[in-house]
Amino acid sequence: MSASQIEGDRETQGGLERITAPLSRIVESRTFEWFIIAVILANALLLGLGTSPRIERDYGDLLNLGNQVALGIFIVEALMKMLALAPRSHRYFHSGWNIFDFAVIVFSLVPATGEFAMVSRLARLLRIMRLITTVKELRVIVAALVRAIPSVGHVMVLMSIVVYIYAIMGYHLFHEEDPAHWRSLGISVLTLFNIVTLEGWVDIMDAVMDTYPWAWIYFTSFIVVGTFVVINMFIAIIVNSLDEAKADALRALREPSTADELLREIRETQAALRRLQERLDSEADK
Repeated sequence: MSASQIEGDRETQGGLERITAPLSRIVESRTFEWFIIAVILANALLLGLGTSPRIERDYGDLLNLGNQVALGIFIVEALMKMLALAPRSHRYFHSGWNIFDFAVIVFSLVPATGEFAMVSRLARLLRIMRLITTVKELRVIVAALVRAIPSVGHVMVLMSIVVYIYAIMGYHLFHEEDPAHWRSLGISVLTLFNIVTLEGWVDIMDAVMDTYPWAWIYFTSFIVVGTFVVINMFIAIIVNSLDEAKADALRALREPSTADELLREIRETQAALRRLQERLDSEADK
């Protein structure tokens, strides 16, 4: 490659950096983040107002215009983030959160007519979910919940075993005295799930206490095992996953920059120095 070609590539790269550097600062700024959050909340308010038949009848056109404006802002936001990563705009899709945002935009472009009307309405609702992808703190919580899924699955298996055993016991013990709650295995399971919520379990127990005075042992033992033990295990797993997700986020911030990021920062610094040199030269000419 000749020196002129190298110099031309540098000028092209410098011109691209003069465009991408301001865009990068804008999309990464806190002000831009709060602006997008405000648009998402406003869009959510419009979607909520659209559930009122009277408001939809009187202001339907304005609500639709507001939804279209919000969609336009989301499209511009996605384009700005892609351009900020130029010439490696494909890195935009390396983030699962960006993929979700892009998918919401694509589905929102589906015409709200005919057989696709329901898809378009659901896509509008997904825009509210963008609040999770925009707020970093919410992303950490979602990451913690996803991380907890395997352990939560094991706890659910344990809970299912406990409920199954107690449901069979409850059927054999109480189905004749209180058929409304214990007449079959399925109804017994539903009754136990109701008891786990601690809602109305005393009434269910009182219905069989006259015939079986020792029934309190059955109910209190299930509440201790099902609620105070298993449910607290759910909470402990989620809290532990949240701590791990926060630790991962901190490690990601402490990780050294990649070679591409370092080169990009060097080029931005060089561009800033060139602009400063040009300003100094112009001042000296005066």
